[in-house]
Amino acid sequence: MITLYHCDAARSFRPLWMLEEMGLPYELKMLPFPPRVFAKEYLALNPLGTIPFMVDGETRMTESSGICHYLGVVYGPTPLMVGPEDPAYGAFLNWMYFSDATLTFPQTLVLRYTQLEPEERRNPQVATDYAKWFLGRLRAVEAATANAETLCAGRFTAADIVIGYALRLACSIGLAKDFGPNVAAYWARLQQRDGFKRAVAAEQKAGIEQNVAPRVRA
Repeated sequence: MITLYHCDAARSFRPLWMLEEMGLPYELKMLPFPPRVFAKEYLALNPLGTIPFMVDGETRMTESSGICHYLGVVYGPTPLMVGPEDPAYGAFLNWMYFSDATLTFPQTLVLRYTQLEPEERRNPQVATDYAKWFLGRLRAVEAATANAETLCAGRFTAADIVIGYALRLACSIGLAKDFGPNVAAYWARLQQRDGFKRAVAAEQKAGIEQNVAPRVRA
């Protein structure tokens, strides 16, 4: 049984969504955010104190997009993956890495300096600068979805899951108002997927059952 440690609306939503799209059985363990502060016993499992943390037999993983890639390869075949024989393989891999390294990174600084730091340490200038960074990088998604329903390979793939989470995070920190028209339409389509809806429902249900309150969002 795959076990996924997750916080409400955190980047662990990527593998949660992937699990639901693939129909794989899993156990979801909810933690308060950030767990390194509010669930210190978690550090015995994951010394980094970060989310996600996935356990699959002897496998331990902490990188959200990497977990999605792992699930698609180990538990495939699945149309969510794009293989090296496909001309879209390079684009697929690029989106998989772009999702966290380029899109989520600046958002975490916006989140930190608008919500997570104590009031006296919050920094509107840092938050504004990194919000602009994120929105500038989002131009790649705006261009890719100008004439396509999905990012690559002519179908919904794990690339859409990992990039889709970055758009979900943008909504939670107040950046969605600045989406371009293509990104806004793309994000609306992603939210209509049954797999996305199941992942949101699983997150909410587990939070209630495990008595872990959802994170306060902007």
